[in-house]
Amino acid sequence: MSNKEFNVASLIDHTLLKADATEKDIVRLCLEAKKYKFASVCVNPFYVSFAKKNLKGSNVKVCTVIGFPLGATCSEVKAFEAKEAIKNGADEIDMVMNIGALKDKKFKVFINDIKLVRKAAGKKILKVILETVCLTNEEKVKACLLSKEAHVDFVKTSTGFGPHGATVEDVRLMRKIVGDKIGVKASGGIKTFGDAVKMINAGANRIGTSASVNIILNK
Repeated sequence: MSNKEFNVASLIDHTLLKADATEKDIVRLCLEAKKYKFASVCVNPFYVSFAKKNLKGSNVKVCTVIGFPLGATCSEVKAFEAKEAIKNGADEIDMVMNIGALKDKKFKVFINDIKLVRKAAGKKILKVILETVCLTNEEKVKACLLSKEAHVDFVKTSTGFGPHGATVEDVRLMRKIVGDKIGVKASGGIKTFGDAVKMINAGANRIGTSASVNIILNK
């Protein structure tokens, strides 16, 4: 594996969030993550403890999703879900923001939603999913600014469940707004090595994808 391939692999959250995922699928996900040295596996909360057990002895982190995929869960429920996930072994939390609150310009509601999860997550890495496909550019900018104010670690483009996922333009915009001290995660529709490199060159320093192995082996 070349240095370039290794560097891309180390930025990937190896993702499996399908409703029909089984323990056998999670075992395979973890084995692949260890083999290719991905940054993390990203699984639904139910599988956090199982993934943690399967990654024991490795440097691969366990990432999970909160308020997924719509972001319309009550804030207190999101906070509880985050606490339980961390108790079960999650190292990183990806939460879906309250999209409706942002679009209604209920900015206090919006930022408090993130702050509750930020408090629940403690020192664990917190990424806020913007679901950029639902937003105007003005809303993307506002979401980034408010997320930054709430002291998140990353802003993330997409759940992967929308009509389309990350775009180079959105990644570039998000990086411009949050600056260098907050991460940008590109997620959704990233299926090739070329796709991943484009996102990284645009400013992403984490990639969320279920096509991780294909990305590394077929550059």
